[in-house]
Amino acid sequence: MKSAKNILSIIVDDESIARDIITTHLSKIDNIKVIASCSNAMEAFNIISNNKIDLVFLDINMPEISGISFAKSINKDIKIIFTTAYRDYAVEGFELQAVDYLLKPISFDRLLKAVNTYFEVYSKPNKNPQNLSENNDFMFVRANRQMIKIDFIDIYYIESYSDYIKIHLENKTIVTRETISAIEAKLPRDKFLRIHRSYIVALNKIASFTNEQIVVKNKSLTISRSYKNEVLEILSKY
Repeated sequence: MKSAKNILSIIVDDESIARDIITTHLSKIDNIKVIASCSNAMEAFNIISNNKIDLVFLDINMPEISGISFAKSINKDIKIIFTTAYRDYAVEGFELQAVDYLLKPISFDRLLKAVNTYFEVYSKPNKNPQNLSENNDFMFVRANRQMIKIDFIDIYYIESYSDYIKIHLENKTIVTRETISAIEAKLPRDKFLRIHRSYIVALNKIASFTNEQIVVKNKSLTISRSYKNEVLEILSKY
């Protein structure tokens, strides 16, 4: 099965042979691009903080930071396929909403099945004929046990903190337990710009920008490397 776009992935495993096997398998699958092969969780944290990663192939039994702890700490928009020699963690793995749980040694066919599951569940294009936000000038978000109306024109920028986000308005900040990707889908694409896995900015609220950052509401927001080319191309049109 083919996805409409490249799925950016990383491999995290303390065993080099295991990383090599998965890398070889993935090289045979269309639309999966391996950004990095990491020997520990700290390396993977650094990659994720600077790149828009969609999918992680993650070992569980690793020194210092286990795969389970790592999976709990990253943005929930990033999906996990566990790759491990131990059956004991399967229940906990699926409780973390893992795409799949693969036992070593991992065959190509088994890995392909897991990747196809990801494509089927998480990477299908939106079948809605149009984005409702294109016709509306507001959205509703849940905060303080109620649905709050937010006018798009009042938004300065949106900031992600793992399992919740902050929507910064002129005189207040709304906190809601939605993912930044879910909020992004509600926003009109011609008025907002994703500049980082953790930031979305309102185009008309940008005070200044460089190749590395955008200033909104007297706050400097980093443009990540994975978004930089697209961001600068869009901003060059204004």
